[in-house]
Amino acid sequence: MTLALRLAWRDLKRSGRGLLLLGLCLLLGTAALAGIGSVSASMLAALSDQGRTVLGGDLELRVSQRRATVEEQSMFSSLGRLSETLSLRAMVEPEGGAPTLVDLKAVDDHWPLIGRFRLEPGAPAPGRVPGGAIVAEALADRLRLRVGDPIRVGEARLTITGVIAEEPDALGEGFSLGPRVIVDLPTLDRTGLVQPGTLYTSRYRLALERPEQAAALGDAVRRRFPNAGWSARTATEAGGGLRRGIGQLGQFLLLVGLAALAIAGVGVGSGVSAYLAAKTRTVATLKVLGARSGLIASMFLAELGLVAGLGLLLGLAVGAAAPAIVVAVAGEALPVQPRLGLYPRPLGLAAALGIIVTLLFALPALARARAVPAAALLRDAVARRRWPPTPTIAAMASLVAALVALAVLTATDRRLAGWFVGATAALILGLWLVGLLVRWLAARAPRPRGTLMRLGLSGLHRPGAQTDRLVVALGLGFSIFVALAAINTSLSQAMRSTAPERAPRFFAIDLQPDDAPAFRRAVASAAGANRIETTPSLRGSIIALKGRRVDEMGDLPEGAWVLRGDRTITWSTAVPPRNRVVEGRWWPADYKGPPLVSLEDRAAEALGLKIGDEITVLVLGVEVPARVAALRQIDWNALGLNFAIVFSPGLIEEAPHGVLASVYSDPARDGAVARAVADALPSVTLVRVGDVIGQVGELIGRIALAVRVAAAATVAAGIAVLVGAVAASARTRRADAVVLKLLGATRRQVLGAQAIEYGLLSLLLVGVALAVGLAAGWFVMTRLFELPFAPSWWAVGGTILAAAGATVLVGVLGNLPTLRVRPAEALRDA
Repeated sequence: MTLALRLAWRDLKRSGRGLLLLGLCLLLGTAALAGIGSVSASMLAALSDQGRTVLGGDLELRVSQRRATVEEQSMFSSLGRLSETLSLRAMVEPEGGAPTLVDLKAVDDHWPLIGRFRLEPGAPAPGRVPGGAIVAEALADRLRLRVGDPIRVGEARLTITGVIAEEPDALGEGFSLGPRVIVDLPTLDRTGLVQPGTLYTSRYRLALERPEQAAALGDAVRRRFPNAGWSARTATEAGGGLRRGIGQLGQFLLLVGLAALAIAGVGVGSGVSAYLAAKTRTVATLKVLGARSGLIASMFLAELGLVAGLGLLLGLAVGAAAPAIVVAVAGEALPVQPRLGLYPRPLGLAAALGIIVTLLFALPALARARAVPAAALLRDAVARRRWPPTPTIAAMASLVAALVALAVLTATDRRLAGWFVGATAALILGLWLVGLLVRWLAARAPRPRGTLMRLGLSGLHRPGAQTDRLVVALGLGFSIFVALAAINTSLSQAMRSTAPERAPRFFAIDLQPDDAPAFRRAVASAAGANRIETTPSLRGSIIALKGRRVDEMGDLPEGAWVLRGDRTITWSTAVPPRNRVVEGRWWPADYKGPPLVSLEDRAAEALGLKIGDEITVLVLGVEVPARVAALRQIDWNALGLNFAIVFSPGLIEEAPHGVLASVYSDPARDGAVARAVADALPSVTLVRVGDVIGQVGELIGRIALAVRVAAAATVAAGIAVLVGAVAASARTRRADAVVLKLLGATRRQVLGAQAIEYGLLSLLLVGVALAVGLAAGWFVMTRLFELPFAPSWWAVGGTILAAAGATVLVGVLGNLPTLRVRPAEALRDA
């Protein structure tokens, strides 16, 4: 081994530049994996560190549409320090201005239990919530409000007493359609916003002497009040929706990183093949001098190990620095600031996968180099390619198994990772078979009359041609480029078309049934001809499926969003607009029997429910068992009033409820409608569709940015692979160019033949790449992001044409050095 290392070091010093491609490919692939994993881990670690602050305590008890009873409050107070907050949507109307949607939060004197509440300078009582209203900076800037200005909230006229500088538990309260306004509980009572059927959430935060008992105490509360509708969260569960979002996006980006690593692996194979092909004379000389095949293999393995190790270390360094880079470049756009530090798990995973991929793609070339006979020193004929020996094939199979196991077992969504790894392996195998087929067909195709076309076609099947390897490298790269282009443009389209033309202008919430006629009159007076849809609504949560309690299930099924917290539910005699029954039958309009329910079809599939199964929904403390009678497909993109859970009329409509309304009117009348409703019904909250679109668009924009950043590493790896594939065939092309020049061919003709060869190859792969890439893009958009698949065909076509053009350009430019070789020099080397 000492001799092998000494020979390896000498050989690297003399000609180590030939392995630069190997190091570059590993650096790109490893950096992509390590960076994505480190950023995800740093954000999740930050959430864990700030869990108590994000939650607002050690334990949060939450209930919808009511406050805690005296008995419940007494029990909560006995457990630890207690704080009560209420949150709801509301309208704020400045003096002389248009009403604006806000997220209203009412707090008691003990809030916040944990963390620091801070106001901007100028407030009369910094860090306190005195009577009046404290507004978010974004609202103050939008409405040009200052401390001391009057505003109207519901039926109360309030004075702004401060501007929020820091709100400790804002992140834990989830998605918000409007900027925050904070008042105290007595002020909330003055607004008159809380009425029977009003949609609001009560939160009771507890600071415990022993925080580790939080989960047990939450269970104790639910057991003490089993039908009261309480849900409990601990500090470790704070920011659950954000955690899931980071996890899902991180999982997708890790798959993109794996794709980049797979492309880099092809580049590793090409780079190693090119390097070792140039070492044929060296191997033959060593064998003539008595070196055994094992020594030669150890020498080259040591060379590859040194270069690969350097590439891996640089890639890991870039990946470890990724959280700091993200904070410096886009820190303000992140929902939570990453906790900077080293995260061994993603770095170790990236290193392990990089080593496995390197060995997997380098072993065939090492096996061929080891088998070079000593007679090659006397002749340099193109050797016939053979299958690797059985031990090499067995080692490659073991590496594939290790790669699959590592990629799948370490993924958060093992099923998705398994499908991805399987699809990638099948794609590589399929492309390799396509490459063999292309060689076979090119050798048997009729010979074209044109000289350049004939030379270009023969380049696909000549001895030593890299056609099969080029098909794998280019096909994989082209497919991923198309997929990323389709995903990116679909995300952009989703941002532009989130609000279809048939969408309403407003949603009205907290509308009481008796106020519906007054609401219609107010809208009609401001908007004239219009359309209003009204639907009864209340909050409820699914607590049992087919007789099994949800709180006993442990991990919820993937896609079971209807089980997470309360949901808005309704009842209807007919199938709602924008809904289509796809399974089962709707109940008759005069149905009076036991409760029936209709579910959204995808939600039912995620829960494993079918027609006839029973679910139990908790509505205002009452358990309502119902049998699934119909499954519906919902057009969510229409942005109308849609409900995943719809009951039959009868029992459930007896509960106190509110009314939801959607207003379809002229966009030019938005301000007039908002003012008219605010004057007639101050307690009614109007949600402007544009506010919803803005929030969704911002989220989609962040996803698109992350996809573009991850795609950059994949594109760079693809370019490196193409350069490596050109380098792998440089030796054979040099001989071809010399022979053609001796026969009278000009430089333009030689380059023209090579351009035709790469052009034919790219043209053959365009169809494959479009089919594979569009299928992958459709899966990611519809199944992972749950957004419409609407790619820009111009962008997709431009991407594939640009990739094909770059292939021809790199192929031709990469072969320019072969034209500068003097015939005498090439013949001496032959």
